[in-house]
Amino acid sequence: MTPQTRPLDGITVISLEHAIAAPFCTRQLADLGARVIKVERPGVGDFARAYDQRVDGMASHFVWVNRSKESLTLDLKQPAALAVLKQLLETADVLVQNLAPGAAARMGLGYAELSATNPKLIVCDISGYGDDGPYRDKKAYDLLIQSEAGFLSVTGTPDEPCKAGNSVADIAAGMYAYSSILAALLQRGKTGRGSHIDVSMLESLAEWMGYPMYYAYGGATPPPRSAASHATIYPYGPFAAGDGGTVMLGLQNEREWVIFCKLVLQQPGLATDVRFDSNARRNEHREALKAIILTAFAGMSTAEVTTRLDEAQIANARMNSMAELWAHPQLKARDRWRQVASPVGDIPALLPPGRINSFDYRMDPIPAVGQHTRAILRELGQGDDAVAALQQTNAI
Repeated sequence: MTPQTRPLDGITVISLEHAIAAPFCTRQLADLGARVIKVERPGVGDFARAYDQRVDGMASHFVWVNRSKESLTLDLKQPAALAVLKQLLETADVLVQNLAPGAAARMGLGYAELSATNPKLIVCDISGYGDDGPYRDKKAYDLLIQSEAGFLSVTGTPDEPCKAGNSVADIAAGMYAYSSILAALLQRGKTGRGSHIDVSMLESLAEWMGYPMYYAYGGATPPPRSAASHATIYPYGPFAAGDGGTVMLGLQNEREWVIFCKLVLQQPGLATDVRFDSNARRNEHREALKAIILTAFAGMSTAEVTTRLDEAQIANARMNSMAELWAHPQLKARDRWRQVASPVGDIPALLPPGRINSFDYRMDPIPAVGQHTRAILRELGQGDDAVAALQQTNAI
């Protein structure tokens, strides 16, 4: 395999997508070489384009998940536009959609109908709750799924739950849609037939809730909300240093606890204090131990605390801001940044996680609304008169 050959070269993905879950899925397919045709509403496009204007006038969410795609505008309420989409699907490999519940099926875009004319087609439906069950028709946004999946019950402070700072439910669903499509492509290579994939945001985030669910198994007390500290392991979380900085540290076992007391706190006798000589007892007496740690750290700068932790080989990290993440020395040292073209000029973008030596990830432009409509219609055999007729009725 040469660096120019990617795993999904030759695969065509049609996506009826908006917001995050489906676009994140399809952008990752594009990273691997797939041709992704993003179907958008004429004029305005994906409503995520208008979430904000933080990236030189473009929306932060949109910039993140829509590079390397082609934008095709179609008003799917018009029969002529819907006919264009169905013509594309006759030879496509994958359809991804996260429209409102039932919307795709009402347009004749369900798996049963589409597979009758293209049995190799993989159809991936992404929704809040799945395509059956009592919650099927409920609207689902990221924060609502964080709530339904119990995520909010274990995230935040003892006094108040907090949502994740990113779209964790959308991301979870997008990741499972992406991996499911890859699995379906492998399966098609064995059977010659496509698949129907039904991805639920609730089920995706519920999978990620496995630890707190099992911790509360059989009606046991669930993990408490403990802000940035670990709910059940201590010390594991943020601690203030004497210069006002914050150090994040984590201990995983009793060996590390003994070393922490000896080399970092320089109080070796603390290791055998009956209040702290096991994780369960440290967790039980965390306020008393926190006071001891903060007193020890008060006489040191953030750098001094970090140095002691590093010398003791105790896991630690900086609590970085977004500006510090942009400038992170590890990302720079590993050459993780690329420039991606967009309608407003070049924008920095991170390479996908996973450095692979057999191919280069695709990092192509972020499209303007409808940028590729005419070219795609001509590929389908539409002449100038046909394109003009579609434009006349605002079907494209």
